Amino acid sequence: MSEKKLGYGEFRRGWPIVLAAFLGVGLGLSPLPFYTIGLLAPELAREFGWGIGQVFFGITVMTLATLVAAPLAGFLAGRYGTRPVALASTLLFSLSFMAFALGDGSLTMYYLTWVGIAVLGSGTLPITWTRGVNAWFEERKGLALGLALTGTGLFGVIAKPYTAWLIASFGWRGAYIGLGLLPLLIALPVAYLLFRNVEGNPQQPGGARAEANGLTFAQTLRDWRFWLIAVSLIPISFALGGPIPNMENILKTNGFERSQILGLTAFIGLSALTGRLVGGWLIDRFWAPGVALVILCLPGISCWLIAQGQMSYAMALLSIVLIGFAVGVEYDLLAFLVARYFGMRSYTQIYSLLYCCFAIGTGFGPAVFGWSFDKTGSYVVVLTAAGIALVLSAFALLGLGRYRSFENK
Repeated sequence: MSEKKLGYGEFRRGWPIVLAAFLGVGLGLSPLPFYTIGLLAPELAREFGWGIGQVFFGITVMTLATLVAAPLAGFLAGRYGTRPVALASTLLFSLSFMAFALGDGSLTMYYLTWVGIAVLGSGTLPITWTRGVNAWFEERKGLALGLALTGTGLFGVIAKPYTAWLIASFGWRGAYIGLGLLPLLIALPVAYLLFRNVEGNPQQPGGARAEANGLTFAQTLRDWRFWLIAVSLIPISFALGGPIPNMENILKTNGFERSQILGLTAFIGLSALTGRLVGGWLIDRFWAPGVALVILCLPGISCWLIAQGQMSYAMALLSIVLIGFAVGVEYDLLAFLVARYFGMRSYTQIYSLLYCCFAIGTGFGPAVFGWSFDKTGSYVVVLTAAGIALVLSAFALLGLGRYRSFENK
């Protein structure tokens, strides 16, 4: 079987793009605040007398700002190029995240900082990085996206112990500085050197002109498939994004000790990392909506099991792994669906708008889960609702039908 058929040649030429995207996504706006707030929230609450819900509300504020900033980043990338937007945003995101260390107890300033990292860091979202990967890969598009997006899973594995070490060694202010330095010192230099020719693969027939294949942004907005994906993404991201920041407290209410909780939650990032790779491999070989059906229904069952309470350690571990695995598939599934159903002509604009739908669920999920616990004293109601939402949304994606071909469009 030829190298071209296997897709190995794509990786031989495109590995710099994958590596740059891997670090850019993993140390960007999407995972950095999300995976660290669970450990930083108690520190801020003790320092300033805030409620945990008030601290977590920062994620919601960031989400609302992202709804405006993400489409803007997509527009700028389409207008001025993906590379300059990604590089500038990585620098600005790093500096704005470190600004949390300047907190003085004002909730207003705290929430404004969340707005700042959303606006300045929106170019570090998968909107930009997956554009480059999609342009360079065709035969192994799903696997390449999975590899690039494992950055979020890898950071999820190391985020909690690294943040805990920073807090113990330098306090919460030092933790924000140490976390903010990661994109500045690691992701930015690598992206500057390797994230090039991302508007089209000059090694493929048609080169950069290949990006013209696909629907225009206006045509996409008139396409029912776009709205099916958009409507499905909100409950999916809510159901998967809500439990993760609350997982420590969910396990605590189920009777687990602190040492057990730390061991269990570490598997969230590990399983997300696995989901990126396995999910990318699967959608290269099987129909993506069918893969999504299986992968999303399993954590739906997990949510129901967790809601029952008094789980064994093994059952809790299985449930967490299934949720984390599905979280790992989300981003590369979205990028893959955009490329296969709408093409690359308006990729950044389409992806950014769909990412807003994704952000709505992820941003409001943690707060809604927390509020549900505050009101009822348990997570039973919201976990049950999340499980049902996952199953229904997974079945809805089956309506997308077969992939489109844009070779002659």
